[in-house]
Amino acid sequence: MSKSLQAIRGMNDILPEQTPLWRYFEGTVARLLDNYGYKQIRMPIVEFTELFKRSIGEVTDIVEKEMYTFEDRNGDSLTLRPEGTAACVRAVLEHGITGGGQVQKLWYIGPMFRHERPQKGRYRQFHQIGLEVFNLDGPDIDAELIIMTWRLWGELGIRDAVKLELNSLGTSESRGRYREALVEYLSAHHDKLDEDSQRRLKTNPLRVLDTKNADTQAVLVDAPKMADYLDDESRAHFEGLKARLDAVGIPYVLNPKLVRGLDYYSKTVFEWVTDKLGAQGTVCAGGRYDGLVEQMGGKPTPGVGFAMGIERLVLMLETLEQIPEEISRQVDVYLCAFGEAAELAGLALAERVRDQLPNLRLQVNAGAGSFKSQFKKADKSGALYALILGDDEMAQQVVGFKPLRGQGEQQSIAWDALAAHLATCVVQG
Repeated sequence: MSKSLQAIRGMNDILPEQTPLWRYFEGTVARLLDNYGYKQIRMPIVEFTELFKRSIGEVTDIVEKEMYTFEDRNGDSLTLRPEGTAACVRAVLEHGITGGGQVQKLWYIGPMFRHERPQKGRYRQFHQIGLEVFNLDGPDIDAELIIMTWRLWGELGIRDAVKLELNSLGTSESRGRYREALVEYLSAHHDKLDEDSQRRLKTNPLRVLDTKNADTQAVLVDAPKMADYLDDESRAHFEGLKARLDAVGIPYVLNPKLVRGLDYYSKTVFEWVTDKLGAQGTVCAGGRYDGLVEQMGGKPTPGVGFAMGIERLVLMLETLEQIPEEISRQVDVYLCAFGEAAELAGLALAERVRDQLPNLRLQVNAGAGSFKSQFKKADKSGALYALILGDDEMAQQVVGFKPLRGQGEQQSIAWDALAAHLATCVVQG
Protein backbone atom coordinates (compact mmCIF):
# COMPACT_ATOMS: atom_id res chain seq x y z
CA MET A 1 0.00 0.00 0.00
CA SER A 2 1.37 3.42 -0.93
CA LYS A 3 2.24 5.81 1.87
CA SER A 4 -0.47 8.34 2.63
CA LEU A 5 0.32 11.93 1.68
CA GLN A 6 1.24 14.15 4.61
CA ALA A 7 2.61 17.62 5.20
CA ILE A 8 6.39 17.96 5.44
CA ARG A 9 7.66 17.61 9.00
CA GLY A 10 7.75 21.00 10.67
CA MET A 11 5.44 22.59 8.08
CA ASN A 12 1.95 22.69 9.50
CA ASP A 13 -1.59 23.20 8.26
CA ILE A 14 -3.50 25.97 10.03
CA LEU A 15 -6.98 24.55 10.30
CA PRO A 16 -10.31 26.43 10.14
CA GLU A 17 -10.79 26.33 13.90
CA GLN A 18 -7.35 27.94 14.35
CA THR A 19 -7.52 30.68 11.73
CA PRO A 20 -9.89 33.05 13.60
CA LEU A 21 -7.24 33.54 16.31
CA TRP A 22 -4.53 34.06 13.67
CA ARG A 23 -6.69 36.63 11.88
CA TYR A 24 -7.43 38.40 15.15
CA PHE A 25 -3.73 38.62 15.99
CA GLU A 26 -2.68 39.70 12.50
CA GLY A 27 -5.49 42.26 12.32
CA THR A 28 -4.58 43.72 15.71
CA VAL A 29 -0.95 44.17 14.64
CA ALA A 30 -1.90 45.61 11.24
CA ARG A 31 -4.19 48.22 12.81
CA LEU A 32 -1.50 49.20 15.31
CA LEU A 33 1.13 49.66 12.61
CA ASP A 34 -1.30 51.66 10.48
CA ASN A 35 -1.91 53.94 13.46
CA TYR A 36 1.83 54.56 13.85
CA GLY A 37 2.30 55.41 10.18
CA TYR A 38 3.92 52.22 8.85
CA LYS A 39 3.28 50.95 5.31
CA GLN A 40 3.12 47.34 4.20
CA ILE A 41 5.57 45.85 1.70
CA ARG A 42 5.36 42.34 0.22
CA MET A 43 8.51 40.53 -0.94
CA PRO A 44 8.97 37.19 -2.74
CA ILE A 45 9.39 34.02 -0.71
CA VAL A 46 12.37 32.93 -2.85
CA GLU A 47 15.55 35.01 -3.27
CA PHE A 48 19.03 34.43 -4.68
CA THR A 49 21.12 32.56 -2.11
CA GLU A 50 23.86 35.17 -2.30
CA LEU A 51 21.51 37.72 -0.70
CA PHE A 52 21.45 35.83 2.59
CA LYS A 53 25.13 34.91 2.53
CA ARG A 54 26.04 38.59 2.16
CA SER A 55 23.59 39.90 4.73
CA ILE A 56 23.22 37.26 7.45
CA GLY A 57 26.84 36.06 7.29
CA GLU A 58 28.26 32.87 5.82
CA VAL A 59 29.45 31.54 9.21
CA THR A 60 26.08 31.86 10.95
CA ASP A 61 24.03 28.79 11.83
CA ILE A 62 21.26 29.95 9.52
CA VAL A 63 23.44 30.00 6.41
CA GLU A 64 25.62 27.03 7.35
CA LYS A 65 22.90 24.64 8.54
CA GLU A 66 19.33 25.86 8.21
CA MET A 67 18.57 27.36 4.80
CA TYR A 68 16.43 25.61 2.19
CA THR A 69 18.63 26.12 -0.86
CA PHE A 70 18.22 24.62 -4.32
CA GLU A 71 19.32 25.12 -7.92
CA ASP A 72 16.64 26.09 -10.41
CA ARG A 73 16.46 25.17 -14.09
CA ASN A 74 18.65 28.11 -15.04
CA GLY A 75 21.39 26.91 -12.71
CA ASP A 76 20.82 29.75 -10.22
CA SER A 77 21.15 29.01 -6.51
CA LEU A 78 17.90 30.07 -4.83
CA THR A 79 16.81 29.99 -1.17
CA LEU A 80 13.49 30.05 0.60
CA ARG A 81 13.80 33.16 2.77
CA PRO A 82 14.92 32.32 6.34
CA GLU A 83 14.19 35.88 7.55
CA GLY A 84 12.74 39.10 6.19
CA THR A 85 15.23 41.92 6.76
CA ALA A 86 17.62 40.99 3.96
CA ALA A 87 14.78 40.67 1.46
CA CYS A 88 13.32 44.02 2.55
CA VAL A 89 16.71 45.74 2.17
CA ARG A 90 17.09 44.19 -1.29
CA ALA A 91 13.65 45.51 -2.24
CA VAL A 92 14.25 49.09 -1.10
CA LEU A 93 17.61 49.14 -2.86
CA GLU A 94 16.24 47.67 -6.08
CA HIS A 95 13.41 50.20 -6.24
CA GLY A 96 15.41 53.14 -4.91
CA ILE A 97 12.87 54.11 -2.27
CA THR A 98 15.46 55.01 0.39
CA GLY A 99 17.58 57.16 -1.93
CA GLY A 100 18.26 60.77 -1.05
CA GLY A 101 17.70 60.11 2.63
CA GLN A 102 14.00 59.21 2.22
CA VAL A 103 12.61 57.83 5.46
CA GLN A 104 10.78 54.54 4.98
CA LYS A 105 8.77 52.86 7.74
CA LEU A 106 7.78 49.44 6.40
CA TRP A 107 6.25 46.20 7.64
CA TYR A 108 5.64 42.76 6.14
CA ILE A 109 4.03 39.47 7.02
CA GLY A 110 4.51 35.94 5.74
CA PRO A 111 6.20 32.56 6.00
CA MET A 112 9.92 32.02 6.62
CA PHE A 113 11.82 28.73 6.28
CA ARG A 114 14.61 27.15 8.32
CA HIS A 115 15.60 23.48 8.51
CA GLU A 116 15.56 23.12 12.29
CA ARG A 117 14.51 20.33 14.63
CA PRO A 118 10.75 20.86 14.93
CA GLN A 119 9.41 21.40 18.43
CA LYS A 120 6.62 23.32 20.07
CA GLY A 121 6.91 26.95 18.97
CA ARG A 122 9.77 26.25 16.51
CA TYR A 123 8.93 24.99 13.03
CA ARG A 124 10.57 24.65 9.62
CA GLN A 125 7.94 26.86 8.05
CA PHE A 126 7.07 29.62 10.49
CA HIS A 127 5.34 32.96 10.13
CA GLN A 128 6.61 36.38 11.09
CA ILE A 129 5.50 39.96 11.14
CA GLY A 130 8.54 42.14 10.56
CA LEU A 131 9.15 45.86 10.60
CA GLU A 132 12.02 47.88 9.11
CA VAL A 133 12.82 51.61 9.30
CA PHE A 134 15.41 53.29 7.07
CA ASN A 135 17.21 56.66 7.27
CA LEU A 136 16.53 57.41 10.93
CA ASP A 137 19.60 57.02 13.14
CA GLY A 138 18.54 58.30 16.56
CA PRO A 139 17.44 56.40 19.66
CA ASP A 140 13.94 57.88 19.28
CA ILE A 141 12.99 55.47 16.50
CA ASP A 142 14.52 52.52 18.40
CA ALA A 143 12.30 53.52 21.31
CA GLU A 144 9.23 53.79 19.07
CA LEU A 145 9.62 50.18 17.93
CA ILE A 146 9.76 48.98 21.52
CA ILE A 147 6.89 51.24 22.60
CA MET A 148 4.71 49.85 19.80
CA THR A 149 5.33 46.29 20.90
CA TRP A 150 4.61 47.26 24.51
CA ARG A 151 1.28 48.71 23.40
CA LEU A 152 0.58 45.55 21.39
CA TRP A 153 1.16 43.32 24.41
CA GLY A 154 -1.31 45.47 26.34
CA GLU A 155 -3.97 45.21 23.64
CA LEU A 156 -3.50 41.43 23.51
CA GLY A 157 -3.63 41.07 27.30
CA ILE A 158 -0.16 39.47 27.63
CA ARG A 159 1.89 42.39 28.94
CA ASP A 160 2.48 40.75 32.34
CA ALA A 161 3.86 37.62 30.66
CA VAL A 162 6.73 39.22 28.69
CA LYS A 163 10.00 40.87 29.67
CA LEU A 164 12.18 43.25 27.67
CA GLU A 165 15.92 42.56 27.47
CA LEU A 166 18.27 45.21 26.07
CA ASN A 167 21.90 45.46 25.02
CA SER A 168 24.11 47.55 22.77
CA LEU A 169 26.64 45.99 20.40
CA GLY A 170 28.26 49.31 19.53
CA THR A 171 29.72 50.14 16.15
CA SER A 172 31.63 47.62 14.06
CA GLU A 173 34.90 49.14 15.32
CA SER A 174 34.06 48.88 19.01
CA ARG A 175 32.60 45.43 18.47
CA GLY A 176 35.86 44.41 16.79
CA ARG A 177 37.86 45.51 19.83
CA TYR A 178 35.49 43.61 22.09
CA ARG A 179 35.69 40.51 19.90
CA GLU A 180 39.49 40.47 20.26
CA ALA A 181 39.26 40.70 24.05
CA LEU A 182 36.56 38.01 24.20
CA VAL A 183 38.52 35.61 21.96
CA GLU A 184 41.63 36.10 24.10
CA TYR A 185 39.68 35.33 27.28
CA LEU A 186 37.79 32.33 25.88
CA SER A 187 40.93 30.88 24.29
CA ALA A 188 42.49 30.78 27.74
CA HIS A 189 39.50 28.66 28.87
CA HIS A 190 39.17 26.63 25.67
CA ASP A 191 39.01 23.22 27.35
CA LYS A 192 36.05 24.30 29.50
CA LEU A 193 33.90 25.32 26.51
CA ASP A 194 31.33 22.99 24.98
CA GLU A 195 32.04 21.69 21.48
CA ASP A 196 29.66 24.11 19.74
CA SER A 197 31.21 27.11 21.53
CA GLN A 198 34.71 25.92 20.57
CA ARG A 199 33.59 25.95 16.94
CA ARG A 200 31.97 29.37 17.28
CA LEU A 201 35.12 30.75 18.88
CA LYS A 202 36.79 30.43 15.47
CA THR A 203 33.87 31.57 13.32
CA ASN A 204 31.51 33.84 15.30
CA PRO A 205 32.78 34.32 18.87
CA LEU A 206 30.01 36.68 20.00
CA ARG A 207 27.53 33.83 19.57
CA VAL A 208 29.28 32.01 22.43
CA LEU A 209 27.64 34.57 24.73
CA ASP A 210 24.13 33.17 24.18
CA THR A 211 25.10 29.53 24.76
CA LYS A 212 22.70 27.40 26.78
CA ASN A 213 25.49 25.10 28.03
CA ALA A 214 25.86 25.43 31.82
CA ASP A 215 29.63 24.86 31.88
CA THR A 216 30.24 27.49 29.22
CA GLN A 217 27.90 29.89 30.99
CA ALA A 218 30.04 29.49 34.12
CA VAL A 219 33.13 30.45 32.10
CA LEU A 220 31.35 33.54 30.78
CA VAL A 221 30.71 34.96 34.26
CA ASP A 222 34.13 36.63 34.31
CA ALA A 223 34.34 37.29 30.55
CA PRO A 224 34.86 40.84 29.23
CA LYS A 225 31.66 42.88 28.93
CA MET A 226 30.62 44.65 25.74
CA ALA A 227 29.62 47.72 27.76
CA ASP A 228 33.29 48.32 28.65
CA TYR A 229 34.21 48.55 24.96
CA LEU A 230 31.41 50.80 23.68
CA ASP A 231 32.44 53.93 21.83
CA ASP A 232 31.07 57.27 23.03
CA GLU A 233 28.53 57.50 20.19
CA SER A 234 27.05 54.07 20.93
CA ARG A 235 27.00 54.73 24.65
CA ALA A 236 25.13 58.03 24.15
CA HIS A 237 22.69 56.30 21.78
CA PHE A 238 22.00 53.56 24.32
CA GLU A 239 21.51 56.06 27.14
CA GLY A 240 19.08 57.98 24.94
CA LEU A 241 17.08 54.82 24.31
CA LYS A 242 16.90 53.94 28.00
CA ALA A 243 15.84 57.49 28.88
CA ARG A 244 12.90 57.30 26.45
CA LEU A 245 11.78 53.92 27.76
CA ASP A 246 12.02 55.26 31.32
CA ALA A 247 9.94 58.29 30.32
CA VAL A 248 7.15 56.05 29.00
CA GLY A 249 7.41 53.66 31.94
CA ILE A 250 8.49 50.53 30.09
CA PRO A 251 10.51 48.19 32.35
CA TYR A 252 13.57 46.45 30.91
CA VAL A 253 16.52 44.30 31.92
CA LEU A 254 20.06 44.88 30.65
CA ASN A 255 21.44 41.64 29.24
CA PRO A 256 25.15 41.92 28.30
CA LYS A 257 25.01 38.45 26.70
CA LEU A 258 22.31 39.44 24.22
CA VAL A 259 23.93 39.46 20.77
CA ARG A 260 21.24 38.10 18.37
CA GLY A 261 22.08 35.44 15.79
CA LEU A 262 22.73 37.62 12.74
CA ASP A 263 25.96 39.38 11.78
CA TYR A 264 24.39 42.63 10.65
CA TYR A 265 23.30 44.04 14.03
CA SER A 266 24.97 47.10 15.58
CA LYS A 267 24.19 49.34 18.55
CA THR A 268 20.70 48.54 19.89
CA VAL A 269 19.56 44.91 20.17
CA PHE A 270 16.48 43.80 22.10
CA GLU A 271 14.33 40.78 22.78
CA TRP A 272 10.89 40.32 24.31
CA VAL A 273 11.03 37.01 26.20
CA THR A 274 8.54 34.93 28.15
CA ASP A 275 8.66 31.96 30.51
CA LYS A 276 5.22 30.75 29.41
CA LEU A 277 6.35 28.76 26.35
CA GLY A 278 9.06 26.49 27.70
CA ALA A 279 12.34 26.52 25.78
CA GLN A 280 11.08 28.87 23.05
CA GLY A 281 11.12 32.02 25.12
CA THR A 282 11.71 34.77 22.53
CA VAL A 283 8.51 36.13 20.97
CA CYS A 284 9.82 39.33 19.37
CA ALA A 285 13.36 40.51 18.71
CA GLY A 286 15.32 43.00 16.67
CA GLY A 287 17.76 45.85 16.67
CA ARG A 288 19.76 48.31 14.65
CA TYR A 289 21.73 47.44 11.48
CA ASP A 290 23.28 50.71 10.30
CA GLY A 291 25.86 49.03 8.05
CA LEU A 292 23.67 46.48 6.28
CA VAL A 293 22.44 48.58 3.35
CA GLU A 294 25.99 49.64 2.51
CA GLN A 295 27.16 46.04 2.93
CA MET A 296 24.58 45.03 0.31
CA GLY A 297 25.74 47.60 -2.23
CA GLY A 298 23.78 50.71 -1.24
CA LYS A 299 24.86 54.03 0.19
CA PRO A 300 25.32 54.31 3.99
CA THR A 301 21.77 54.10 5.36
CA PRO A 302 20.73 53.74 9.00
CA GLY A 303 18.32 50.89 9.63
CA VAL A 304 16.46 49.34 12.54
CA GLY A 305 13.74 46.72 12.81
CA PHE A 306 12.26 43.70 14.54
CA ALA A 307 10.39 40.49 13.82
CA MET A 308 7.78 38.67 15.90
CA GLY A 309 6.86 35.02 15.62
CA ILE A 310 3.16 34.56 14.94
CA GLU A 311 3.05 30.90 16.02
CA ARG A 312 4.58 31.69 19.39
CA LEU A 313 2.36 34.67 20.07
CA VAL A 314 -0.79 32.78 19.06
CA LEU A 315 0.36 29.99 21.38
CA MET A 316 0.77 32.56 24.16
CA LEU A 317 -2.77 33.84 23.65
CA GLU A 318 -4.04 30.27 23.93
CA THR A 319 -1.85 29.44 26.94
CA LEU A 320 -2.89 32.57 28.82
CA GLU A 321 -6.52 32.21 27.67
CA GLN A 322 -6.50 35.68 26.14
CA ILE A 323 -8.86 34.82 23.30
CA PRO A 324 -11.72 37.31 22.80
CA GLU A 325 -15.09 35.65 23.01
CA GLU A 326 -16.28 37.08 19.72
CA ILE A 327 -13.52 35.42 17.66
CA SER A 328 -14.38 31.96 18.97
CA ARG A 329 -17.83 32.52 17.45
CA GLN A 330 -17.68 32.67 13.66
CA VAL A 331 -21.42 33.09 13.06
CA ASP A 332 -23.75 35.66 14.65
CA VAL A 333 -27.02 34.69 13.02
CA TYR A 334 -28.17 31.52 11.20
CA LEU A 335 -31.14 31.66 8.83
CA CYS A 336 -33.29 28.51 8.51
CA ALA A 337 -35.71 28.38 5.55
CA PHE A 338 -38.28 25.64 4.88
CA GLY A 339 -39.58 25.14 1.34
CA GLU A 340 -38.40 26.52 -1.96
CA ALA A 341 -40.38 29.77 -1.73
CA ALA A 342 -38.97 30.44 1.74
CA GLU A 343 -35.44 29.64 0.53
CA LEU A 344 -35.72 32.20 -2.29
CA ALA A 345 -37.20 34.83 0.02
CA GLY A 346 -34.54 34.02 2.64
CA LEU A 347 -31.71 34.63 0.19
CA ALA A 348 -33.12 38.01 -0.79
CA LEU A 349 -33.79 38.96 2.86
CA ALA A 350 -30.27 37.93 3.89
CA GLU A 351 -28.69 40.11 1.21
CA ARG A 352 -30.79 43.13 2.25
CA VAL A 353 -29.65 42.63 5.86
CA ARG A 354 -26.01 42.34 4.73
CA ASP A 355 -26.38 45.62 2.81
CA GLN A 356 -27.46 47.35 6.01
CA LEU A 357 -25.16 45.47 8.42
CA PRO A 358 -21.96 44.67 6.48
CA ASN A 359 -20.14 43.45 9.60
CA LEU A 360 -22.85 40.99 10.62
CA ARG A 361 -21.83 37.35 10.28
CA LEU A 362 -24.99 35.88 8.79
CA GLN A 363 -25.05 32.30 7.54
CA VAL A 364 -27.91 31.01 5.41
CA ASN A 365 -28.67 27.30 5.64
CA ALA A 366 -27.63 25.35 2.54
CA GLY A 367 -28.77 21.85 1.65
CA ALA A 368 -32.40 22.24 2.81
CA GLY A 369 -33.34 19.76 5.53
CA SER A 370 -36.02 19.27 8.15
CA PHE A 371 -36.81 21.70 10.94
CA LYS A 372 -34.82 19.53 13.37
CA SER A 373 -31.75 19.16 11.13
CA GLN A 374 -31.56 22.87 10.30
CA PHE A 375 -31.80 23.84 13.95
CA LYS A 376 -29.07 21.33 14.75
CA LYS A 377 -26.81 23.02 12.19
CA ALA A 378 -27.75 26.44 13.55
CA ASP A 379 -26.76 25.38 17.05
CA LYS A 380 -23.51 23.77 15.86
CA SER A 381 -22.53 26.96 14.01
CA GLY A 382 -22.25 28.78 17.33
CA ALA A 383 -24.69 31.49 16.26
CA LEU A 384 -26.33 33.65 18.87
CA TYR A 385 -29.69 33.69 17.09
CA ALA A 386 -31.65 31.66 14.56
CA LEU A 387 -33.94 33.22 11.97
CA ILE A 388 -36.91 31.08 10.90
CA LEU A 389 -38.70 31.43 7.58
CA GLY A 390 -41.52 29.06 6.66
CA ASP A 391 -44.99 29.21 5.12
CA ASP A 392 -46.59 31.08 8.06
CA GLU A 393 -43.79 33.67 8.18
CA MET A 394 -43.95 34.11 4.40
CA ALA A 395 -47.66 34.83 4.55
CA GLN A 396 -47.17 37.53 7.19
CA GLN A 397 -43.82 38.84 5.82
CA VAL A 398 -42.15 38.27 9.17
CA VAL A 399 -39.24 36.13 10.29
CA GLY A 400 -39.05 34.07 13.45
CA PHE A 401 -36.29 35.27 15.76
CA LYS A 402 -35.05 32.70 18.31
CA PRO A 403 -32.19 33.17 20.83
CA LEU A 404 -29.88 30.15 20.87
CA ARG A 405 -27.44 31.01 23.66
CA GLY A 406 -29.44 32.67 26.38
CA GLN A 407 -32.82 33.52 27.81
CA GLY A 408 -35.62 34.88 25.72
CA GLU A 409 -38.70 33.75 23.86
CA GLN A 410 -39.04 33.35 20.13
CA GLN A 411 -40.68 36.39 18.52
CA SER A 412 -41.71 37.56 15.07
CA ILE A 413 -39.93 40.48 13.40
CA ALA A 414 -41.16 42.26 10.28
CA TRP A 415 -38.82 41.95 7.33
CA ASP A 416 -38.23 45.68 7.05
CA ALA A 417 -37.41 45.92 10.77
CA LEU A 418 -35.05 42.93 10.91
CA ALA A 419 -31.75 44.75 10.31
CA ALA A 420 -32.43 47.31 13.04
CA HIS A 421 -33.43 44.56 15.47
CA LEU A 422 -30.32 42.50 14.69
CA ALA A 423 -28.08 45.53 15.13
CA THR A 424 -29.37 45.98 18.67
CA CYS A 425 -29.46 42.30 19.64
CA VAL A 426 -26.11 41.21 18.24
CA VAL A 427 -24.33 44.15 19.86
CA GLN A 428 -26.04 43.41 23.16
CA GLY A 429 -25.47 39.68 22.72
